[in-house]
Amino acid sequence: MRSTRQLSITLPNEMAVMVRARVESGEYASESEIIRDGLRALEMRNRALEAWLREDVATAYDAMKADPSRARSVAQVRASLAAAHKSALRAE
Repeated sequence: MRSTRQLSITLPNEMAVMVRARVESGEYASESEIIRDGLRALEMRNRALEAWLREDVATAYDAMKADPSRARSVAQVRASLAAAHKSALRAE
C-alpha cells in the first residue's frame, strides 16, 4: 500500500512563482516538499492556537467567572494600553 497520494492543486500566480523560486534556489528539492513543509507549519500553528485557547484563554475565562471583580472596563483597558504605549514611545 502506498503511503503517499498524488493531488492536483491550483495556486495564485504569486504563490506559484514563490514555490518555483524556492525549488530553483535549492532551498527545497520539489514543489511537494514545500507543500508538506507548509502543511506541517500550519499544523504546528493550529496546535499552538488550540493549546493557547485551552490553557490560557479558558483558564482566564474560568477565573473571571469565579471572581467577576477581576474584570476591567473597556475604559480601564484603553487607559492601560495608552499608558503602556506612551511609556514605550518615551523609551525609544
